[in-house]
Amino acid sequence: MPTFSLMPPEFSVVRDDNKCIKCLACVRQCGFDAQQYDAEDDRLYAIDANCVNCQRCVSICPAGALTIYKNPPPMRPNAHWREGHLRNIVKQAETGGVLLTGMGNDQPFPPYFDRLLLNASQVTNPSIDPLREPMELRTYLGSRAEPVSREESKDKTRTPLVPIETPIMFSAMSYGSISHEAFESLARAAKAFGTLFNTGEGGLPEDLYEYADHAVVQVASGRFGVHAGYLNAGRVIEIKIGQGAKPGIGGHLPGEKITAPVAETRMIPEGTDALSPAPHHDIYSIEDLKQLIFTLKEATRYQKPVSVKISAVHNVAAIASGIARAGADIIAIDGFRGGTGAAPTMIRDHVGIPIELAIAAVDQRLREEGIRNRVSLVAAGGFRSSADVVKAIALGADAVYIATAALIALGCHLCQKCYTGKCSWGIATQDPYRSRRLNPEIGAERLYNLLRGWSHEIKEMLGGMGINSIESLRGNRLHLRGVGLNEVELKLLGVKHAGEAM
Repeated sequence: MPTFSLMPPEFSVVRDDNKCIKCLACVRQCGFDAQQYDAEDDRLYAIDANCVNCQRCVSICPAGALTIYKNPPPMRPNAHWREGHLRNIVKQAETGGVLLTGMGNDQPFPPYFDRLLLNASQVTNPSIDPLREPMELRTYLGSRAEPVSREESKDKTRTPLVPIETPIMFSAMSYGSISHEAFESLARAAKAFGTLFNTGEGGLPEDLYEYADHAVVQVASGRFGVHAGYLNAGRVIEIKIGQGAKPGIGGHLPGEKITAPVAETRMIPEGTDALSPAPHHDIYSIEDLKQLIFTLKEATRYQKPVSVKISAVHNVAAIASGIARAGADIIAIDGFRGGTGAAPTMIRDHVGIPIELAIAAVDQRLREEGIRNRVSLVAAGGFRSSADVVKAIALGADAVYIATAALIALGCHLCQKCYTGKCSWGIATQDPYRSRRLNPEIGAERLYNLLRGWSHEIKEMLGGMGINSIESLRGNRLHLRGVGLNEVELKLLGVKHAGEAM
């Protein structure tokens, strides 16, 4: 094992000694030990190699004495061998391990949302003022299959629809991968706004069951935290088959994050790694999935819609068709921009397809087969703004999941070191000293404000299109136009190019 690295630090911490008051706040707040204090010499200094540019020290410094700079590339510029490639090769040469990372795909693939434009009303179809006229954002999740007789309308095996007051929900982030404080912030905000949060695959802490009626309770391959009380407490049950950041592989929560409370919730020994296998070992076909869906509905007396979460992959439309026919009420599709606490870097950056193409393909396939009304579609994976939400719904989604945006609202600075458990912002950590930096009441307020701002912007955009209900936009691709897209992309998205008439 080398005792030194061939690569210089990626970031440099610069301290203005004329401003620094030696309060040592930076030393206490840095989760990665980049800030150090030498008591003997009464000197503050930085270990640049430890800095991940999370900006905690910069934000917390009362004197504004700190600045973090990105160092120039360690070797001469090369268009083919970019800096990321060089650092990855050197790191693997030194460790021989798999490269891990957190958060979503940060490669420069073009976001299709940025190449889609929305329509607006003019004279013949007047716009609507959302401040003075009713504007409906309430969305109903579940199967909308029409009863064909009075008797079928009384069928007790039909799960109820679940209303949410905005087409935005908080995506799966498990207790253990994020702190209790972050988890509670999501739960509080979901309840306050009338939407749903997703427990992820780590179960639901006992002290948060008061929020369970606003929870999507997840059943993943490891079955962590899954029991009858958990299933019956949630509003929706979600079977996790895959996620956008790591399609086709399982999950791994390191033992350092399995503290006593996390272990109790997940029902595993404290300090042991929580390993989720890639496949569910009772699901090897659509027929097996159908059996699990049936089992979960039976276990909850058909009071809980069942969702199935899959990654956006090449044959996602055919997979979604099978899931709909297997009896799922909701299909959640996670695109390759989806975030995560930990994933192999190469898989996160090179596996899967964009959510825009996936949701359009699935919506079109289900419509062609006449089964679109059997399921709701939820899109996930890199939603950055209310405009992204509106475009996803126009492409065919009923609602969207947000996760990275929610964490940014809580303070995340995308340093991509979630898997270390050292998060300086108290989000992706189980260290009580760090996690208490996040106040759940304040966190919930910030998340509520985010939902409120996005929801108001959605109303403004709907009003500008002359639409007074989010349901009227679902799958209405005539309200979209592409810019700078080729014919294949336009065909897959089901939209016309900008300049083409209705």
